[in-house]
Amino acid sequence: MSWRRRLRLVAEGLVIVVALGTLGLWCSVPDTAKLADENPTSTAFIDLRRREAASAGKPWKLEWQWRPVGKISRYLRAAVVYAEDWNFYTHDGVDWNAIEGAAAKDLQHGELRVGGSTITQQLAKNLYLSPHRGFIRKAREILIAFALEDHLSKQRILELYLNVVEWGDGVFGAEAAARHWFHTSAQALSPAQAARLAIALPNPIDRAPDKSDATLVKKAVRIIRLFRMQGLVDSAQEREALDQVGAPDENVLPDRVE
Repeated sequence: MSWRRRLRLVAEGLVIVVALGTLGLWCSVPDTAKLADENPTSTAFIDLRRREAASAGKPWKLEWQWRPVGKISRYLRAAVVYAEDWNFYTHDGVDWNAIEGAAAKDLQHGELRVGGSTITQQLAKNLYLSPHRGFIRKAREILIAFALEDHLSKQRILELYLNVVEWGDGVFGAEAAARHWFHTSAQALSPAQAARLAIALPNPIDRAPDKSDATLVKKAVRIIRLFRMQGLVDSAQEREALDQVGAPDENVLPDRVE
């Protein structure tokens, strides 16, 4: 057999393997259409944390109370979009520019991982996948994100995300997070509290809302300044929020934002 014939057979075999792999990934996509009308009764992350605690022989308490998006502070809704996915309302589930930028940064640091996940991708991960990184898992995450965007409105995707995302050990969703960290409801969160919850994502253990360092303060200040620029707070509310996150006086915006 000639080398050309062998090369062609290898190429044909690779095409078949890729096609079968793609088909398998697509078939693994769960039915996301039902989420338009139904709230999930659990998530992959909740199930994982429960198993991890059981394996370690540790007690584990789930804090999770569902709230419609209208009963979640507008400050938290905005802050999560500012912090996690600026292009949330315009992309189709995947922000390819963000993925490209994250991949370039990973390669620069000699890491083989892919970041840049949108809120829709993070919802897919929380509902159906795991925190473990890998290209196959990332491919499934992207396919599920497309399915979520096909079947759900942006408002519903944000509502689901705010209700299932992890905000501490056993703490899931905005209502439980607000009560756990600030002893208030998700609806009553202040601008400063919303900023602190938003910057805790996607790692609420290392970035717990009760922790404060220069990096976290800087992130919170950015979100509070965006609140002012977007007209969600006035100058007095901005100053109060900045004081509450420990920002210096010079971070106040002028009365007129150009």
